[in-house]
Order: sequence, then structure tokens, then C-alpha cells
Amino acid sequence: MAHHPHLSGLFAPQREEVDVRGLEIVGELPDDLHGSYLRNGPDPRFDPIGSYVYPIDGDGMVHRVELTDGTARYTNRFVRTPNVLAEEKAGRALWSGLTDPYFPPAEEVGPDLANTIRELPDINVIRHGGRLLALAEAAPPYALGSDLETLGRETFDGALPVGLTAHPKVDPRTGEMVSFCYVLDAPYLTWSVIGADGTVTRGPTPVDGADRPLMIHDMALTERYVVLILAPFVFELGRIFTGASPLDWQPELGVRIALIPRDGSAIQWHTTNAFWVWHTANAFDLPDGSVAVDYVEWQYPGGLVDSADPNPSALRRAVIGRNGITRTTLHERNIEFPRVDDRRLTETHRVVATVGESGATELPPGDADALFWFDVAAGTESVWLGGSLAPGEPAYLPSSNGGPGYWGTIATDRNDLTSWFLVFPAEDPASGPLTRVRLPIRVPAGLHGAWIPAS
Repeated sequence: MAHHPHLSGLFAPQREEVDVRGLEIVGELPDDLHGSYLRNGPDPRFDPIGSYVYPIDGDGMVHRVELTDGTARYTNRFVRTPNVLAEEKAGRALWSGLTDPYFPPAEEVGPDLANTIRELPDINVIRHGGRLLALAEAAPPYALGSDLETLGRETFDGALPVGLTAHPKVDPRTGEMVSFCYVLDAPYLTWSVIGADGTVTRGPTPVDGADRPLMIHDMALTERYVVLILAPFVFELGRIFTGASPLDWQPELGVRIALIPRDGSAIQWHTTNAFWVWHTANAFDLPDGSVAVDYVEWQYPGGLVDSADPNPSALRRAVIGRNGITRTTLHERNIEFPRVDDRRLTETHRVVATVGESGATELPPGDADALFWFDVAAGTESVWLGGSLAPGEPAYLPSSNGGPGYWGTIATDRNDLTSWFLVFPAEDPASGPLTRVRLPIRVPAGLHGAWIPAS
């Protein structure tokens, strides 16, 4: 496994857990920036057995960088699910990768965990209703304490037993968190709403018209609609016993997009030709009643589909309404992880930040060497080239005094594998980071994060 491309170098697991204050700061830490940046990502607690498919395998590790009164602190902790605890007791991996037909027996893990799959709250992290949550793909999240310790599986007092998506959306106007969850049996797809206080106000509600089990990674939200893009990545569990992936790309099915009215009225379905989307940036309602969604589009799910066909990405906008679906290209770049200022969710936005490849050198899948900020109104872009630094997903960091704010990300140097937290000025991010905070240990390349302002 040491030579696996996603278990070495930038992706090598980090097994050390630390809590270090007084970090070295290079440059000036803005005096209007107070809060914590948190990021989650797959980090196998022990060397995997069987297959390892990045980024859908691996245990969760949450990293936190706290910025307070000109100082910086770093903390990281594993998300200790029952699977991780059982493996820590055994001192080795007990579960195989998700694409292997092996499940540990009771003699190894006890009757409660026997013949189960590994829980993977390793994709995203969010705070809502007083809960800090490590989020999985389509399963219950895990609640974390103030020191990032694992408190346990979170089902919201039993109201959401099946779980959430890894990408719920919080409406800045109402404070509601809206989510969806897919399952392998009918009704296949549900949506739900959690109020600003953390109470479930709409339990799992079937999405009428969902007719098969599909992988759906992200969603979008407007003032009026929940937007779900159903690409034709179909669960065919019988394939796993032939050595194939349990997911099958079936482009002949095309894409179906559901506009789900948040008031609970009838769902609108729209269809178009096949494409794949991992992540949306934002969505908003248009005056004529249609909906605009900005997202990164791929031809197919690269890395999870065995294909030699080209698979370029692009930032695109889909307008969905009475005339069907119109998709236009905003910018063509090899990019992912599109983010906007979260305070603009459900409303029009101007800037979409992404991480991606400059094209200067060939990089392995999941690596990046540049950050891009696309002005979707002006049709322009700003670029920061990382050089030897491999940046992760950017997140918007609002100013505490109403200023223009900042963008932040964790980046790791390919040369010496040191990790840094970088702070960019939102007004001119291409000028490079104002601040570089040296982190005390290497942070593996990971997935999604959030900025939590100081209380």
C-alpha cells in the first residue's frame, strides 16, 4: 500500500493527533479575522486491507486552525466511529474497502458490527444548531465536541435515522439547513429540513419520481427550491461479487433534475443528456420563475469509472425552467470544489472560487497547484499559482467588521511535506496570501471544510 498513489506523498495517512498553540505566522494576521477553519478528509487509521478507492474510502480526520487575537492554534482528531474503535482495539484494519465483498464476522468485531460496512464521516464538517458535525456521503453524521473529540452518531433525536448528505445547505435568510439522503431501496431519495435551532422541522420526505438507487453527492438550494441533479451513476450491488464496482455509469439514462418546492408542493422534473457533477457552487431563482445553478461539470465520474475517454471539467451554469434545461460554460478549467461566500447561498453571487490545475505540470488525480476565482458577471478570472504548494478547497472567511473578507485554505509543500494555512485577500486573491500559518504536522490532501466565526 505504500506505493498506492493516494496513500503516499501528499495523500499519505496522518496518524498523529496534536493540539498546538502559538503557531508560527509568516506575514500579518488580519485583525478582523476571528474564528476557526475546519476541514475533513479520508485518513485511514490503519493500512487498508483489500482495495482503497480515494476519496470514498478512509476514516475521517478533522483538522482545525483557530485564529484569535493575532495567534493561531492547530488541533486534529480522528472521527472515532465504532469501526475505528474496534480497529484500534485490534491494532489493525478489520474492514476492507467499499468495493470489496468482505465484511468482518462476529468473531472479529462482535455481533453488533458483524457483516456491516465501514461508516465514513470523512467528507465534510459543518456547525449547525449548536452541533459540530462530521458528515458522511449518505449516512448519519458524527457529532464532535469542543476539542474535536467524537461524541457519537447524530440522528437528531431519532428524527433523521438514515442520515444526511455530505453537502447540506444552510439558508442564510432563515437559518434552516436543508438536506437530502439517498438509499438503496424505495423510495431511494428523501429530503429534510433542520431548523436554525437544530430541531428537525421536516422529517425524511420521499422525492416522488425517484425510480432507482443513484449516487448523488451534492445539492443546491434557492429561496424556493431544493435542486437535485440525478446523474446516471446507478447502484448495481450484484456487481461487487464479480469484482466490479457496485456503481455503474449508464449514460443512456441521461440526467434528471428535480426542482423540489420548499413549501412541499409538487416536484418539477426536467431531463437532459448525461453528465456528472460532484459539486455545485450555488443556485438562485430567476425573475421568470426558472432556476440557475452554477456547478462543475464532468463527462463522467473520473476515478470511479474505468474509461480512457477524455474527461475535461468546466464551470457551467444550468438554467432550468419551462423551456427545459440550458447549460452554458462560464469557464473552462480543470477544477473542482467550487465555493462562494456562504452568505450568498440561495441568492445571486459574483465570485466562484475553485481549486485546480494550472496545466504547467502533470499532476495525479486529486492533486492541485492553483486556486482560481471566477467572476461570473464580468467573465474574468483571477489565478494564484501555488508552485510547490498543493492547495485544497478554498473557503470564504468573512471580516468581523464588515470588510471585504478573505479566502482560506490548507496547502502542503510537495518538496518537504510541510503544511500551511493560507489567508488571501478577497479583493485581490491573485496577489497571494497575506498570511501563512505553519502547521505543526503534515495535513493530508483532503476534502471539504468550513469557517466558523468566533462567538
